[in-house]
Amino acid sequence: PFSLRELVLRVEAVSRRRVAAPPTAEHKRVEAGRIALDLDAHLCFVDGGELPLTLQEFRLLAYLIQGRGRVRTREELLSDVWNASPELETRTVDTHVKRLRDKLGAAGDIIETVRGLGYRIRED
Repeated sequence: PFSLRELVLRVEAVSRRRVAAPPTAEHKRVEAGRIALDLDAHLCFVDGGELPLTLQEFRLLAYLIQGRGRVRTREELLSDVWNASPELETRTVDTHVKRLRDKLGAAGDIIETVRGLGYRIRED
C-alpha cells in the first residue's frame, strides 16, 4: 500500500546502487600467506575457500595484513581498528586475536604475538 511515485523512486534508487558498483570493477585485495582479503567486498579467503568473519575480525585482520611485518601495539589496534580510546582495557584486543586465530585454523599461525607490545603478521 504505497503510491506509484514511491515505487518509481525505490526502483531508481536500487538501479543507482547497481550502477555505482559494476560487477566488472577491480576489487582491492591483500594477501598474507594462505590468507587473501577482498577489501572492497569484505570477504576473507583461506586456501581459496571463503571464511565468514565478523566486521571487527575483518577490520583487525586487514589492519594487520596491511602493516605486514610491523608490530601493531594493542593501543594502536584499539585506536585504529575499534576507534576507541587507548586507555581502555587491552584484553579486548587479545580476545579478538584469539578468536580470529581459531577461525583461521592453521593459517592463523601467521599472526605473531610480540610479548609486551602487540601483534604482527609474520613475513615469510
